[in-house]
Amino acid sequence: MTTTYPSHPNLDGNYAPLRMECDLNDLVVEGEVPQDLFGSYYRNGPDPQFPPKDGHYHWFGGDGMIHAFHFENGKISYKNRWVQTSKYKQERKAGKSLTNLLNPMEPDPLWSPEGENGVANTNIIFHGDRLLALEEGHLPFEIDPFTLESVGPYSYEHKLLSPMTAHPKIDPLTGEMFAFSYGFGDNKLTYFVIDAAGKLTHYSEFNAPYSSMVHDFMVTSQHVIFPIFPLIIDLEQAMAGKAPIAWDKDRPSHIGVMPRDGSVEDIKWIEDDPCFVFHPMNAYTEGDKIIADTMQFEEAPLFPHVDGSNPDPKKAEARLTRWEIDLSSNSGKINKNCLDGDIGEFPRLDERFSMLNYRHGFYAASIGDHPPGISFNSVAHHDHQTRKKEFYVLGKEDAIGEPVFVPSSNEAEEGDGYLIALAYRGIENRSDLLIFNAVDVASGPIATAQLPHRIPYGFHGNWRQGE
Repeated sequence: MTTTYPSHPNLDGNYAPLRMECDLNDLVVEGEVPQDLFGSYYRNGPDPQFPPKDGHYHWFGGDGMIHAFHFENGKISYKNRWVQTSKYKQERKAGKSLTNLLNPMEPDPLWSPEGENGVANTNIIFHGDRLLALEEGHLPFEIDPFTLESVGPYSYEHKLLSPMTAHPKIDPLTGEMFAFSYGFGDNKLTYFVIDAAGKLTHYSEFNAPYSSMVHDFMVTSQHVIFPIFPLIIDLEQAMAGKAPIAWDKDRPSHIGVMPRDGSVEDIKWIEDDPCFVFHPMNAYTEGDKIIADTMQFEEAPLFPHVDGSNPDPKKAEARLTRWEIDLSSNSGKINKNCLDGDIGEFPRLDERFSMLNYRHGFYAASIGDHPPGISFNSVAHHDHQTRKKEFYVLGKEDAIGEPVFVPSSNEAEEGDGYLIALAYRGIENRSDLLIFNAVDVASGPIATAQLPHRIPYGFHGNWRQGE
């Protein structure tokens, strides 16, 4: 008898898995796709192939599924494929879920941890001529950029001895990729650098003040910033059947600052009030100051408090917030200024200006009436020079994901290009791919590629320029 998926906030509505792979050529398009869009947009997200073990589920634990849109000559094609990790293959053979992120200490007897390589469900990047699906608990997982065939975990010629963050940072000037990983249940972090050709050139370890889920970090032209927030990891809690990851409001945050030309021994820790950031927009060094624009929560969403209570919904909302870290000051404080009172997440920029002083930022926002949960009804553009925001609000019952910037050319001025974002059409129960003029989002999409099915809410995507 087939087991049904339980009713769960992260398995209902557009969180529900798609559970199919398909290919679609020449999508129906309303408007006109710019001819200078040539390449592929990839989006990663969870799509559990089987109902969760024991009926318990967390959005972060679903099997990775890649959705790819290929642009050429004003036309768009689509395909999607699961990432065939060891977990995916074992569960496909068994015909059921074998392990659970929320209760990793009690796997199914059929489960084999040997060669386990996670779910590869969070981000997808193209670097060093490799397309890599990322999930912070494991090695990168290589995908064929054209067929989406799973190649397998990638360890940079066996030099990468740890997992890798789902959010590495690529220097647009040098092509270097900066990354890190954190320990599950200990306070050890690793820091490593991969050059433009895809060779690992630096690897080091250091200790953070405590064991924490470190989802993302920041890099400038001169500094690397490691944020340690009190979303703690406690294996004793997990062994007792409680949540292994939980919010501890009584702990301070610690922000580690390292000179980019220095070493982990040079990290200086700044203690700050508890808060949480999943994703920064960008960071840069200006004289003796580091400027970091973040989507800051008062407390972490999606995870319980250490006492088992649920997060406060109002505190678990992110807003665009600018941090100023004065490296010449002895105050040990970070000055913070909220730049936008509307709820937002999934911040992006014109990545040609990553790590540098920049002007244009983009994000998904909730403006006015919006769907409940971690979903957003608007795409927003924040101009850091004029301090003005413009936005486009989707229709009622619709929601939009992360907007990804694509320049009109490599030589174009900052912001001259397009935003690509997936939209869920709630009334029709299907999805569209929206294309905006990046600095005129208020006018609405210039082209809409229509899908006959929906794409479940997911996490992150990126663009690979065609050749």
